[in-house]
Amino acid sequence: MTVVDERLVHVNRMVADEPARPGDGPGVAGELRRLCSAAGRTLSASGAGVSVLAGDGMRGVAAVSEPAFEPLEELQFSLGEGPCLDAFASRQPVLVPDLSEGAMGRWPGYAPALHDNGVRAVFAFPLQIGAARLGALDVFRNEVGALTAGEFRDALTFADVAVTALLDGQARAAPGTAADGLDDEVVGHRAELFQAQGMVAVQLGISLADALARLRAYAYAEDKPLGDVARDVVARRVSFDSGQS
Repeated sequence: MTVVDERLVHVNRMVADEPARPGDGPGVAGELRRLCSAAGRTLSASGAGVSVLAGDGMRGVAAVSEPAFEPLEELQFSLGEGPCLDAFASRQPVLVPDLSEGAMGRWPGYAPALHDNGVRAVFAFPLQIGAARLGALDVFRNEVGALTAGEFRDALTFADVAVTALLDGQARAAPGTAADGLDDEVVGHRAELFQAQGMVAVQLGISLADALARLRAYAYAEDKPLGDVARDVVARRVSFDSGQS
């Protein structure tokens, strides 16, 4: 067995041994929650999260180690900026051991929000296999400091295990649906956001990309998750051609 294989076995065992909590989702959702919890502890982090993304910008927050970190994951998609999105786009880890050094300019909306919530360092690792990109693993720390070489390798292994969990869950799912336990967060949010984009594009006579930007701006201004705004647009509780935007 190679060193990489041994590391995979070790991380898989840690995830399997992580105790379930009340409210854990079924299937892969619960497995990813346990993975985030194990990753947070192993990497000396205050929290961790896994988000699923697609190349068209649709997304879902799949799991977080603690409920307090779900808004921090969600905020990246409302603002359209953050380590998760950068790691997904670049296909490379994003390592920010000190938010005060460059991150405020890099993510002018997101970095101050992290800082206000006590986060001082953040690291993001893309979830990918071959040419396929699935999302990213975010690691949050409340103290300044880089990952050690061992922690960096462990983080990459946690990302690999998350990829396997997502692919296995999708393989078990019925055609046209998301992995077990992720349907509301992934398929539902993607469909609603895409529909809302189309509605806003028609209302304002703009492109889909510009419509997404308007949705994000509205979500930020109203301090609401982007998915909630999309749901309101689809339900016609918010209309961008009636002065409500």
